[in-house]
Amino acid sequence: MSIAQNIQDITTSISDTVTLVAVSKTKPVAAIQEAYDAGQRVFGENKIQEMVEKYEQLPKDIKWHMIGHLQSNKVKYMAHFVDLIHGVDSFKTLKEINKQAAKHQRVIRCLLQAKVAQEETKFGLPFSEIKNIFNSNELEDLKHVRIVGLMAMASFTANSTQVKNEFESVNSLFTSLQKKHTKLTTLSIGMSGDFQLAIEAGSNMIRVGSAIFGTR
Repeated sequence: MSIAQNIQDITTSISDTVTLVAVSKTKPVAAIQEAYDAGQRVFGENKIQEMVEKYEQLPKDIKWHMIGHLQSNKVKYMAHFVDLIHGVDSFKTLKEINKQAAKHQRVIRCLLQAKVAQEETKFGLPFSEIKNIFNSNELEDLKHVRIVGLMAMASFTANSTQVKNEFESVNSLFTSLQKKHTKLTTLSIGMSGDFQLAIEAGSNMIRVGSAIFGTR
């Protein structure tokens, strides 16, 4: 099936309240343009240099999301255009994003990455550290960063019960934080293979690559 048909199939299967991030990493500009022509406007990349090159070649109303692990020393290359950074997993990174955003007189939206997966290779913050960041007085000094929610990746497993439980644990943290921090709006969990489970568990942003562009 075509990219346009894949996007239509996904968007008709989810609520209007769920944002679809088309994961375009490693995909050529032509494929992204095809998705754009089908109405898709939010795209996710995991390498900053690749995202910068695509930003320069594609329409400027695209909202670019950085979804990969973020190295602080590369924030400067995307600070002038990135719409949302998903994988913030340290206060040090938040401070660097704030510093670079200030140079462009922008406020950059960010998600803190919560660690729920069992694999050691998955990045993310323990729930206790996320709570500490939200309760930190230092956070108030970061005028060019706005934390708008949480992101997480489930374990890579065929055990749907485990995945569901991991998603629900992040949603529980998210809803508890919302009670005090009312500006939190985004829970980014769920990918091509598990986004329906994620939506059932409370996700309102899904990151879908292969189900749109095909397998890499």
